[in-house]
Amino acid sequence: MSDPSLDARDDDLPIVDAHHHVWDPDANYIPWLCDEPPIPFRYGDYRSLRRPYMPDDFRRDWGRHRVVKSVYIETEWDPRDPIGETRWIDAVARRHGLPHAVIAQAWLDRADVAEVLAGQAAFPIVRGIRHKPKASPRREDARRGAPGSMDDPRWRDGYALLARNGLHFELQTPWWHLEAAAALARDFPATMIVLNHTGLPSDRSAEGLAGWRAAMTTLAREPNVAVKISGIGLPGRPWTPENNGPIIRDTIAIFGAARCMFASNFPVDGLAGSFDDIFSGFKRVTSDLPPETRRALFHDNAVRIYRLG
Repeated sequence: MSDPSLDARDDDLPIVDAHHHVWDPDANYIPWLCDEPPIPFRYGDYRSLRRPYMPDDFRRDWGRHRVVKSVYIETEWDPRDPIGETRWIDAVARRHGLPHAVIAQAWLDRADVAEVLAGQAAFPIVRGIRHKPKASPRREDARRGAPGSMDDPRWRDGYALLARNGLHFELQTPWWHLEAAAALARDFPATMIVLNHTGLPSDRSAEGLAGWRAAMTTLAREPNVAVKISGIGLPGRPWTPENNGPIIRDTIAIFGAARCMFASNFPVDGLAGSFDDIFSGFKRVTSDLPPETRRALFHDNAVRIYRLG
């Protein structure tokens, strides 16, 4: 349902959805969508996602919103075949007209990383790589230097190959690891980092939000970092501007509007709200911003960062 508080002109606001997935677990092996039992997940039971979700489904979900381009993010496809996922999504894009850019899978601490990165970069649609570094599930357990983390020399050796392949890095990690991400950005200034899902601010206590803001501020000091405002749903609570507006506004204030992008994380965030809930919420929270700033957040920044001109 349309949000009556929004100006009708918002329906014409062009959107680049900077983070979404499509998949077919009936035809392709995606472990978390195919294996039993389901893995622990921040939104709880995700069995409803274990079905094909293809571009026509995505178009139905975005409905009245004017999505003009989109960015596909790797889906934790079979780790034995990262190039296979890119070959599959490249064919999907040719057949269905989306996505317009791809963030591919590579395991930065594997022996074959140089070969895999070169193979991924050979696809014109690929812009970057996501490999989730080792992370602690709880703030109090966070330690620097774990094998597979952003401090691991072997992992960093793989990371160093991104720039020479013309690829940027998509980082998904809890906010208590953003100090390590800031060090990574400083040590590799030629590689852009795009922080996924707003640094995962799931703890909305006063202490949790203070820690998240401090970590985001540390990372935002590095000029080669941008952030996607996405993945901010809360289990058991509706996706509303009231619940998520402070996160959105704080992120824009910390990073500046030129380094923020909006994204749906669909179909995953369909567990937290409809596409309309999420994008009408983004529009409502930013309704007091100048038109050029809103266009940057919804469209222009993603066009620049993902080279979608």
